[in-house]
Amino acid sequence: MSAWVIAAWLMLGGSTVLLFIGMPVALTFITVNIVGAYVYMGGEAGLAQLARSSVSSITAFSLTPIPLFVLMGEVLFHTGLALKVIEGIERLIRRVPGRLAVVAVVAGTVFSAISGSTIATTAMLGSLMLPVMLSKGYHPTLATGPIMAIGAVDMLIPPSALTVLLGSLSGISISKLLIGGVLPGLILSVAFVLWIVLRVRFAPHLAPATEDQPGYTGWERWKPFFLYVLPTLSIFGIVVGALAQGWATPTECAALGAFATLVLAACYRALSFDALLKALKGTAAISGMILFIILGATTFAQILSFSGASNGLVQLIMGQGWSTGAIVAGMMLMLIFLGIFVDQVSMMMITLPIFMPIVQALAIDPVWFGVMFLICMQLGLLLPPHGLLLMTMRGVAPPSVTMAHIFRAVVPYVLMSLLLLAAVFWLPGIATGLPRRFG
Repeated sequence: MSAWVIAAWLMLGGSTVLLFIGMPVALTFITVNIVGAYVYMGGEAGLAQLARSSVSSITAFSLTPIPLFVLMGEVLFHTGLALKVIEGIERLIRRVPGRLAVVAVVAGTVFSAISGSTIATTAMLGSLMLPVMLSKGYHPTLATGPIMAIGAVDMLIPPSALTVLLGSLSGISISKLLIGGVLPGLILSVAFVLWIVLRVRFAPHLAPATEDQPGYTGWERWKPFFLYVLPTLSIFGIVVGALAQGWATPTECAALGAFATLVLAACYRALSFDALLKALKGTAAISGMILFIILGATTFAQILSFSGASNGLVQLIMGQGWSTGAIVAGMMLMLIFLGIFVDQVSMMMITLPIFMPIVQALAIDPVWFGVMFLICMQLGLLLPPHGLLLMTMRGVAPPSVTMAHIFRAVVPYVLMSLLLLAAVFWLPGIATGLPRRFG
């Protein structure tokens, strides 16, 4: 057996086993890294190099957008601005089948444009809108499905902390990756709304035919939109506009977005000391976890390369004579399969050290590949039985909503995401058009 095969089994197999038995992601890869560094990098000298690489991996300037993007979402949720945005959207959407489910999708899309956390979006919409929909007689599958689905879309629409992480670990341009996710994310949001409207129109028992709605007219109907929704969306315009025009780097755009969010909250007199402290604590916890994971991921890739496992696996795949399309399709299928069992960060850490050398060797457009990678990770959030957003929904849903309801609720949205993945595969311009236009 070749030396690189043994190294691949030790590093990839060892990390997979530890993840499946429940060890935290960061500790899993740090444990495997210590063993790999000692075996393949010269004992104590390898451990010293491991320490140096770990420090340099988390001091990279390209990672600074992560805490800033997370802070934007934390401020939005802890200051109560999210409630005002929901109110503004709810007043505008009237006489639509499944109105509250549509409101959840539209509100989730707005939150995606300012929040860097998929879990926070799902938890917030689930705790606020799910009880209202159930009390109005909505079927549990119609009430929970849109909330989970639009929470997953948060990963595609900037600002997204996981997109920054993917760009940093893969070497793909972070700004192009952020812009590339905009159109696929909006396509999914529109598809979700159309599905809800058509589903309720043909199966009206899923949602009440009429709902008690206050009769807002004129300025009273539009006031919350102009006061809260439009200013919130303007932050998204500032961040993406500066990125698209090349006026600012991703880090500068993230700082601008975080500052604008704080100023907006202060203007509404919602930025209390308690709210700011909660937002900062949430940001520190999430960012610390991500950086700890990056520490393990970067050195994991280095040891795989040093041991010869990365090159050996790449040569093995390239030597099969498969077409570029078949190889890319195989990589996407592997990501979807992994999404059933492991979280999104683990997917990146296990596959990127192998996938990116193949992408480079075949001269595949990295932005196209990166956006499809994001769609596969978005699918992983929704795939039973361990999808992270399924567990999040279970945590905020009342006992009357069972796991069977939750599993059935996500099926149509998973199918729509698969159709989007196929569309991006066959029509790369969906992912690369905007980055090329503004790059």
